[in-house]
Amino acid sequence: LASRYNSLAVHLTRRLRRTDAETGVGSARLSALSVLVFGGSCTLSQLAAAEQVTAPTMSRIVAGLEREGLVSREQNPEDRRSATIRATMEGRVLMERARQRRIDQLAMRLAKLDPEQIAGLEAAAGILEQLETIDER
Repeated sequence: LASRYNSLAVHLTRRLRRTDAETGVGSARLSALSVLVFGGSCTLSQLAAAEQVTAPTMSRIVAGLEREGLVSREQNPEDRRSATIRATMEGRVLMERARQRRIDQLAMRLAKLDPEQIAGLEAAAGILEQLETIDER
């Protein structure tokens, strides 16, 4: 069951990422932007930890987002080595459009299912939400 769900998650994510290509922003950048839009501003190290990448990798991702006007950096006046990264309004708009495209893709597929299948997915979604919160210890 674990293997099956893993495979399904990977394939569904790949399929949904195809809609992300329409934004012109790569999936790593969109993922980082998502953290900032839905989680709020943070430091580079916090963003790297959230995305499970190294600080140098995140630095390159943020530099690209900054060049595209999707994020901004604000130096910490007390520690010039640290900066707060935030999504710009342009970044927020782009992220919401990308999110809506994914939702629309899923809704289109869900609309082809019968009511019993939808009910089953609703029940499974609740269980998956529980799985996501179970402590890994």
